[in-house]
Amino acid sequence: MINPDSDLEKRLWSSADKLRSNMDAAEYKHVVLGLIFLKYVSDSFEEIHRELENDREHLSDPEDRDEYISRNVFWVPPEARWNYLQRNAKLPTVGKMIDDAMEVIERDNPSLKSVLPTNYSRASLDKQRLGEFIDLIGGIELGTESAKSRDLLGKVYEYFLGQFADAEGKKGGQF
Repeated sequence: MINPDSDLEKRLWSSADKLRSNMDAAEYKHVVLGLIFLKYVSDSFEEIHRELENDREHLSDPEDRDEYISRNVFWVPPEARWNYLQRNAKLPTVGKMIDDAMEVIERDNPSLKSVLPTNYSRASLDKQRLGEFIDLIGGIELGTESAKSRDLLGKVYEYFLGQFADAEGKKGGQF
């Protein structure tokens, strides 16, 4: 039986590999994995946000940070949400927008302090390809309950780590 996620993994890698250009795989993995993590936390946030917006009794505020913390979901400020980044993915400033998104997520979620990459605005990163990668993973649910139940994030991370290891000529475990 064919793994239903294998086509997804191959499409992701193909797009991510285009983004790489002449960048070293060791450096490049942080770019891709950082974006995948950002998509994951944004999906998790958005799922709860929709739930709070649809609260028939209007007892919840979808913009109240504590609503998310109480559910063990990272708070994602409006300027760091995936839909905002995807709407602006074609702008030449998309790299700076991603850096800013990572910084505000770290600021508002102390457990992520100094963990997220903030190197998307550097000149060596092709902004058009960065935007294309954002669009591609924009259509993939990574942080929803359905995706979590299939451990889609884990599968994608594992696949990418193996691909990065191959690109560097290492075994997957060395990452």
